[in-house]
Amino acid sequence: MQRLKITLSVKRIFDIVCSLFLLISFCWLFLLLGIAVKVNSKGPVFFKQVRIGRNEKEFYIYKFRTMVKDAEKSGKQITVGDDRRITKVGMTLRKYKLDEFPQLYNVLKGDMSFVGPRPEVPRYTKLYNEGQRKVFLIRPGITDYASIKYRNESRKLSKSRDPEKTYIEEIMADKLVINLQYVENLSFVIDLKILFLTFIHIFKMEDTKHEDSDVRPNRSI
Repeated sequence: MQRLKITLSVKRIFDIVCSLFLLISFCWLFLLLGIAVKVNSKGPVFFKQVRIGRNEKEFYIYKFRTMVKDAEKSGKQITVGDDRRITKVGMTLRKYKLDEFPQLYNVLKGDMSFVGPRPEVPRYTKLYNEGQRKVFLIRPGITDYASIKYRNESRKLSKSRDPEKTYIEEIMADKLVINLQYVENLSFVIDLKILFLTFIHIFKMEDTKHEDSDVRPNRSI
């Protein structure tokens, strides 16, 4: 228990220092991306949505908008394959995960951590069993092992007759197994490894024809 408290304290200090440093250092990039989103398509610069965080508390997650205005009303709440609702700027933001940049604010506030289980929407967390709800013992994160493993999901879902069912019964279930293992073996050293792997997978050069774009069911805008 004492080890857990120390690890969580170290994580929080790291989150505050790094998120504040990045927000200040890259405020110019923040501004440019916001202008690009606004100029490329009508609608707000940011997309916000309710997610479930530590101790099952609701919070708003922030991202740069990557889809057309009111995309959730004009189609499914999951992105499968090459979703036509994604804007041109949105495609680039998603490719390099730049749409996640506003989540530094969530990290600074304490809603999230740099590393931890990706936060889900209430619609899906209601499906968790008692054991799976242990993921709520810690703050959700911007990245984790599950996000790295399933960074290329959309093409798999595009081949499914029922993408949401496939996500819930196969992908989400496996992600929860991975996340529970992370919670049980919580370590700041592991966090650093995950951050390094995330960076590598974002920027490594691969044949994009064999890569699947990221998919975020019910939280993809």
